[in-house]
Amino acid sequence: MASKRKLEELSVDEFLLSASISDGDDDGADDSEEETPQKSDSKGKTSKKNEAQNKNDMKSGKASQHKEQLSRLKNKDPEFYKFLQDNDQTLLNFEDSDSSEDEDEKKYHKLPSKLEEVSSGDEDGDNDQKPSKTSRKDDAIKVTEKMVAEWKASLKKEPSQRLFREVTQAFKAAVATTKGEGAGQCRFKVADSSVFNALVLFCIKDIHPALEKMLTLKANRDERKLVLPSSSPKWQKILIDIKMYVSGVVQLLSCLTESSVISAVLKHANQLVPYFLCLPKQCRHLIKQLLKQWSTGEETSRVLAFLALNKICRHKQDAYLNSILKQMYIVYVQNCKFTSPNVLPMINFMQRSLTEMYALDTQASYQHAFIYIRQLAIHLRNAMTMKKKETYQSVYNWQFIHCLYLWCRVLSTLYPSDVLQPLIYPLCQVILGTIKLVPTAKYYPLRMHCCRALILLSSSTNTFVPVVPFLLEILQQVDFNKKPSRMSKKPINFAVILKLGKVNLMEKAYKDGLVDQLYDIMLEYFYTQHNSIGFPEIALPTIIQLKSFLKECKVANYSKPVRQLLEKVQENSGFITSRRQKVAFGVADTAAVVEWEKQVHEEGTPLSRYYSQWRKLREKEIQLEISGKERMEDLNLPEIKRRKVQEKAQDKEEFKNLFDSDSDSEGDDSGFKIKGKSRGASDDDDDDEELEDLSDMSDDEGLEDYSGAEDDEEKAAGTAQPLSSDALIKLAEGGEDVVQDLELSDDD
Repeated sequence: MASKRKLEELSVDEFLLSASISDGDDDGADDSEEETPQKSDSKGKTSKKNEAQNKNDMKSGKASQHKEQLSRLKNKDPEFYKFLQDNDQTLLNFEDSDSSEDEDEKKYHKLPSKLEEVSSGDEDGDNDQKPSKTSRKDDAIKVTEKMVAEWKASLKKEPSQRLFREVTQAFKAAVATTKGEGAGQCRFKVADSSVFNALVLFCIKDIHPALEKMLTLKANRDERKLVLPSSSPKWQKILIDIKMYVSGVVQLLSCLTESSVISAVLKHANQLVPYFLCLPKQCRHLIKQLLKQWSTGEETSRVLAFLALNKICRHKQDAYLNSILKQMYIVYVQNCKFTSPNVLPMINFMQRSLTEMYALDTQASYQHAFIYIRQLAIHLRNAMTMKKKETYQSVYNWQFIHCLYLWCRVLSTLYPSDVLQPLIYPLCQVILGTIKLVPTAKYYPLRMHCCRALILLSSSTNTFVPVVPFLLEILQQVDFNKKPSRMSKKPINFAVILKLGKVNLMEKAYKDGLVDQLYDIMLEYFYTQHNSIGFPEIALPTIIQLKSFLKECKVANYSKPVRQLLEKVQENSGFITSRRQKVAFGVADTAAVVEWEKQVHEEGTPLSRYYSQWRKLREKEIQLEISGKERMEDLNLPEIKRRKVQEKAQDKEEFKNLFDSDSDSEGDDSGFKIKGKSRGASDDDDDDEELEDLSDMSDDEGLEDYSGAEDDEEKAAGTAQPLSSDALIKLAEGGEDVVQDLELSDDD
C-alpha cells in the first residue's frame, strides 16, 4: 500500500528517473559503458562515422538498460510491478526503436531543405497547387484569341471575381513582354502579337465597365463629385487584383511608343483615375508617366495627360496639388531650354495648361509664384551686381524669358485676384530690370519679348506699364539711313531668337524685321489703351518721337509704316479728345471714368477698328509662314520677265553716265533698287560684288525675301511700298485687288 501511495504522488516520468538514480550504484558497469563514448566524443578522437555509430549504440543500450531495471524491479518490489502490469502496459512493453528522438521527429514538423517561391498574384488564389518558379514557367497557360473572346463575352454577360482575376493575370503576362520580361511569375503566357493586341484592346474597352458593375458603383452625373470605388463593400475582395491591373496599365504606358496607342491607354487611365486615387503608390507612378507625356508626347497625348492630371488635382487637392504644380513647373523649365518654330506651339500649350492648374487654388499658386518670381529676381540681382558673363547668361536665356511669360500669363488670367495681385509689381520690376541689364543692339529681340510680356500683363490687369520708351529708344539708336553692308536671303524670325550676331546687324533683313516688330508691338500697346480717357496724354511723347524719326529717315520702306502708325495714333487721340470734351464729370470721379471707358470700348474707336482688321491679316500671314508659304502669295504680284544675260554689257554702256551720285533714298525715282542698293553708282567694288552674288538668285527668291520684284540680275524694278491702311482693310475683307497700291517703277 505504501508503494501505491508513492506512485500516486509521483508521475510516471519522475518515477522512471528515480528508478534509474536508485539503481545507479548496482549498475556501475553499465554506467561506465555509457561514459566511454562520451569521453571519446569529448576528446575528439573518433570520426563522424564513429560518432553516428555511437549514437545508435547509445539508443540500443538505453533500451536494454531499462529492461534490466524493470526485471530487477520485479524481484525487489513484486507488488509494484504487478500494479504496473494492471494499469500501464506501455511502460513494460516497448521496442528498441521507441526512443525519445523518434517520438520528437514524429511529433514535430521537419523543415524542408529548400523553400518554394510563390508569385504575388496567387496570394488569394487556390491553395491546392502552389508550384515553384521553375514549374510555373513550364506550366504557364498560353493565351489564345479564342480565350480572349470567351473572356470578353463572359465579362460583358456577368463579371465575377474569378473571371476578373484571370483577365488581370493574363494582362500582367502581356505587359511583362513589353519590357522583355518572361512570364515566369505569371499564370498565363502571351507569345503572339495578335493575341497581345486583342488582349490589350479588350482590357482598355471592357475592364472599366465591368469593374463598375462588379462594385455596383452608380454613374455620377456631377463631375465635381467623384464617387471613390473604395466606398463599395466589395472593394476589399478584389483589391489585390485591382492593384495588379492598374500597375500593369502604368507599366504599359511607360513602354509604348506609338502615339495612337498611347492616346488610347491615356483615355483608359483617365477613366481609372478614381481607382488610382484609392491607391497612393500606384497614383504616384501614374503621375510620373502623365508628366512625361504632358511635356514630351504628341499633341493629343499632351492634352489627355493634362486632363488626367487636372482630374487628380481637382478631386484630391490636399494630397497631390502642390507636388504636381512643382513637378509641372520644373518640367516646363526643362523643356524651354531651346526654342524653335516647331517647339514654340508646345511651349505655349504648356503655359496655358499650367496656368489652368494654378487656377485651381490661388492660395497654393501664390506660394509657388512668390518663390519662383523671387528666384528670377535673385538671378537678375546677381547679374547686375557681379557683371560677369556667366551671370548675364543666367538671365539672358530662353528659360528665364519663358518663365517671365508664364507668370505674366498666370497673373493676367487669374485677375482679378486679391491673393495674386501683390505679385504684379515685383514681376514688372524684374522684366524692366531684364531689359536694362544689357541695353545693346544685339539683344533687341530679347527686349521685344519682354515688351510683349509687359503688354500682356498690363492689358489684362489694368495696370499702366511704360513700354513705349524702350521701343522708341530703338528708333533713336539705329541708323536706318545707312546702307546695309550685307544682303540676306531670308528674313529674321524674331519670335525664336534672343540675340543677334555681328553679321545679322549688318544685314538688310535686320532693319526690315526691326521696323516690322516695332510697328506690331507699338500698335498692340496702343490698342490696349485705345479707350483710355487719358489716351492723348499717353500718346503725346510717342507722336513727338515718331515725327522726329520721319524727319530724319529718308528710306521709304521704313518711313511709310511709321507714318501710318503715327496717323492712326493721332486719329485715335483726336477721337478721344472730342469725346471727353462732352463729359460733365471730373477726373476724380473714378466710377464715372470707368463707365465712360467701358462705353467707348463697346462703341469702338478708329484704332480698335483698324487693329481688328490688321490682326486678321497678320494672323493669316503667320499661318502662311508656319506652313512655309510666301507671305505675299495671295497678292497676285505681276510677273516680271528677266532679260537675257547677253544684254548686260550693252546696258552698262548705255546707262553708264545716267546716274552720277549714289543716293540712299529709296523713295527717289532716279534709280532702281536691288535689295536696298541703288543701281546708279554701280562702279564701287562692293556694289559689284553684291550684284554678282545676287545674279545667282532665282525669281522666287527675290520675291520671297523682299517686297519688290527683280527686273534683271543687276537691273531690277523698284522696291514695293508697304500697303496702306485702306488696302489692309480691303484685303482682310476680301475686297478689291490691291496690286495697284504697290508702286512699281520701270524705266521701260
